[in-house]
Amino acid sequence: MSNDPTAAKYLIRARITADGVIDKPDVVGAVFGQTEGLLGDELDLRDLQKSGRVGRIEVEIDSKKGKTEGEVQIPSSLDQVETAILASGLETVDRIGPCRAKIEVTGVEDIRVAKRQKIVERAKAILSHIQEDSKGVGIDIAEAVRKSVQVEEITTYGPEHLPAGPNVDGADALIVVEGRSDVLNLLRCGIKNSIAVEGTSVPQTVKDLSRGKTVTVFTDGDRAGELILREMLQTMDIDFVARAPRGSEVEELTQKQLLKCLRNKIPINQFLEMSGLESTGASRPPVPEDRSEGGGGGGGGPPPRRDDRERGRDRDQHDRGPPPAGVPLPPPPPPAAAATLPPRIAGYFTMLGGIENTARSLFLGADDAVLVDIPVKEMIDRLATIDGSVKTLVFDGVVSQRLLDVAQEKGLETVVGNRLGAVGKIPETVRVLTRADVGPSPR
Repeated sequence: MSNDPTAAKYLIRARITADGVIDKPDVVGAVFGQTEGLLGDELDLRDLQKSGRVGRIEVEIDSKKGKTEGEVQIPSSLDQVETAILASGLETVDRIGPCRAKIEVTGVEDIRVAKRQKIVERAKAILSHIQEDSKGVGIDIAEAVRKSVQVEEITTYGPEHLPAGPNVDGADALIVVEGRSDVLNLLRCGIKNSIAVEGTSVPQTVKDLSRGKTVTVFTDGDRAGELILREMLQTMDIDFVARAPRGSEVEELTQKQLLKCLRNKIPINQFLEMSGLESTGASRPPVPEDRSEGGGGGGGGPPPRRDDRERGRDRDQHDRGPPPAGVPLPPPPPPAAAATLPPRIAGYFTMLGGIENTARSLFLGADDAVLVDIPVKEMIDRLATIDGSVKTLVFDGVVSQRLLDVAQEKGLETVVGNRLGAVGKIPETVRVLTRADVGPSPR
């Protein structure tokens, strides 16, 4: 009868050695023949095999140089005592076929223990897989919902089908970015009034949108971002400029980095002064002026541009440019004011007066000797490449947040300029002196 291999509880393993060449049937015949009647009727091997309590005898042998070696395996569903007796009975076999032989039991394996070990190992693998799949399920769900909402919120605007946030029409302010991924990142941070130009050529839709809105251009901190910004300066009316950190892209910024860049945006006049670029603006009708803000009533000419109107009140002499020939320069500050300053700081303001209306910058060493004299438009790029020898910067321009960040990074101790621009935070290690304050700027 056929045996059910899953019913076996033990596996008897025995080693065979024979002084001659034998085959598998010889081994099986010897085992049955020499154990018959030896262990009693209850442990007769033939009866046990017929009843299924002992499985099929498996033999593996190999003959070399006139001798044979191999292994015998007998599965057993008997109890431990009966299995041990059966195993010891195998060792009484001393002849197989025509040859002298020896069978030595090498072990009795508990099949259930092996199965339990396999169960444990497999259970570990299954559990590890379950834990790996379920890791971060809550985060994945939240992220999936957030992304689906973002995709639903992002829209297309105008005949060019430009990627845009849902509040582009209703908001008074507009953020212009480079691509769709930038719009998605702004949406992730809750900013819904952005639109992408999708290339280096500014679409007419964006030009039209900028007519009645406060426009902030937010570009990547690479060469491509600079080229797109120059294109916008020539075709749009821009109010503020924000740049991603050098070498970074808007779509890569974290929420904290993105909001910091927008907080530190630079007014267009200040940006043009620092960069040395020009803005021709968009060819569009100017935004009507609110007469209640003080300009007086007369004059039939067109009202001034929005950026001139909003920032015209605080322009200094440098913003207006040098006076025409024949017009006397304003008188210098009273000597008494300079006399109240420490000699070193007074010396800085003397240098500042010497470069007034020249758009130049002076890099000073630890002994206040001039190390570098370059135009302001090259100042920040040059400052980013210097070593620690420069300790003071005196320049004919407006102190910006970007300048202070670079100054802190390069170990500058003092920055001297005409006035303080839109600065969110002055570094603790940098002292700022301005013509307006006549001393350290308030921190």
